[in-house]
Amino acid sequence: MTGPAPLFEIRNLSVRFPGQGEAAVKGISLRVSPGETLALVGESGSGKSVSLLAATGLVPGAAQIGGEVLFGGRDLLRLPPHQMRALRGARIGYVFQDPQSNLHPYKSVYTQIAEAILAHAPRPRPARAALRARVTALLTEVGIRNAGARLDDLPWQFSGGMRQRVMIAMALALEPSLLIADEPTTALDVTVQAQILALLKEQQARRGLAVIFVSHDLAVVSDIADRILVMQQGEVVEEGPAPEVLRRPRHPYARRLLAAAGLAHGTHSTPADAPAPDAPPLLSLDRLSRSFGRNEVLREVSLDIAPAEIYGLVGESGSGKTTLGRIVAGLDRPDRGRMRLDGADLSQPFTRAQRFAVQVVFQDPYASLNPHRRIGAILSEILVRAGEGDPISGVADLLRSVRLDPALAGRLPGQLSGGQRQRVAIARALAMRPKLIVADEPVSALDITTQAEILQLLARLRDERGLSILLITHDLGVVARHCNRVGVLQRGVLVEHGPVAPVFTAPRHDYTRALLAAVPGRRLRELRADPPDDHSDPLQTGPHQHV
Repeated sequence: MTGPAPLFEIRNLSVRFPGQGEAAVKGISLRVSPGETLALVGESGSGKSVSLLAATGLVPGAAQIGGEVLFGGRDLLRLPPHQMRALRGARIGYVFQDPQSNLHPYKSVYTQIAEAILAHAPRPRPARAALRARVTALLTEVGIRNAGARLDDLPWQFSGGMRQRVMIAMALALEPSLLIADEPTTALDVTVQAQILALLKEQQARRGLAVIFVSHDLAVVSDIADRILVMQQGEVVEEGPAPEVLRRPRHPYARRLLAAAGLAHGTHSTPADAPAPDAPPLLSLDRLSRSFGRNEVLREVSLDIAPAEIYGLVGESGSGKTTLGRIVAGLDRPDRGRMRLDGADLSQPFTRAQRFAVQVVFQDPYASLNPHRRIGAILSEILVRAGEGDPISGVADLLRSVRLDPALAGRLPGQLSGGQRQRVAIARALAMRPKLIVADEPVSALDITTQAEILQLLARLRDERGLSILLITHDLGVVARHCNRVGVLQRGVLVEHGPVAPVFTAPRHDYTRALLAAVPGRRLRELRADPPDDHSDPLQTGPHQHV
């Protein structure tokens, strides 16, 4: 392989955990050079994160690890623990997926970044004033405004995007030469995601960093990667320069990931038809407002959802999407405004029939399912409350309706995959035979191919059962592929709404245009718009409309 000598190289790495017959990682190799971005891509469970955690000494000691991990000429797998700890942080920076879980909730951001610096600082230790100045400079560099005044703030006082910036500042504090970013934008809305990706590229250019970017989403990595390595079931199945992998994927799994990225990020091969304008709405919201103290979260929001329609509600974090969904589902009350379902006023609180008619599918199925109850018990309880016949046969029917094996009724939620758990959550909502489902970010916690499967399931249920769905999401590509109409919320105000195609192709509001400009995968869409001369692009299955 030509080019600069690698800074970091993995050779034939294997990882096996006790009690597991098959290795979690099966002899993978990779390399990354200074100034280069290597994207490591694959579904949940493919071995991406485990490989890098094992390579940097962060996997529990019981794991059996083989191979070589070379950094600066030394094999990290053979270093004593104290030398490995000295390298981590000082030479190898790590940015994890969920800053909320990786920042101490009761320590100020100054304290946490200062601790990282002091853990590697030679004696004598820097004076407090110098340390505060250093942390202020780091936070300013990663884009936190008025950083000096926010040093003593706690993590919960920052937005999700700002917390991720704090994590990046901590990772860069000791001037590492390698930065590992493990799903750093997965939980963020589209504009904040774009900002974090731009920040990582800016810091890489400024510092000459080698970057390994871990993701399940080829559309995201297409904008930043120099090379792409695709993993499946612990093995590398595809590797090459980013344009080559994006344009001519050789392995069927890489082609499937690329197809899923197209479905979820801005392609629209079979746009859903908008409902007929004279169809009476199933749900009508008239000038709904909601405040929490002095914070006005929703301001006179009015919209209609037709029968058998998937209505997408988009906007950044804090725009009021989830609050509106909770009000529609009867989990919160508006301060002002009216709601009507099938022409009848929705009571506050909802009547029993209204509770049955409107059901919710939450973002995290693991958190919304009782971890100590088996799937059959969770579903049969709902069927009994709904007065449905034999709960045993009813549970089997529900599981089949969401394409799950009825044998899974005997399992606990923790024994299912994330996609299976979300299907169970959808089945639980269907048990009440609702007219409307509020789906609040139902796929944001799932990998890209599972996202596509769950969204296709919702569309099928809409068609088969005549369900209406309020789909709350920060992902405009999801809306482009699956929704009939869309509403755009900005700071509690519905700034634009209408059929998806005209809103996305000719947006009227500046905020809508900003959201669309932030959709990841521009490079991927450009490559798809210009397929190879031999017409071998596996994604060209029909006409495409690009967002």
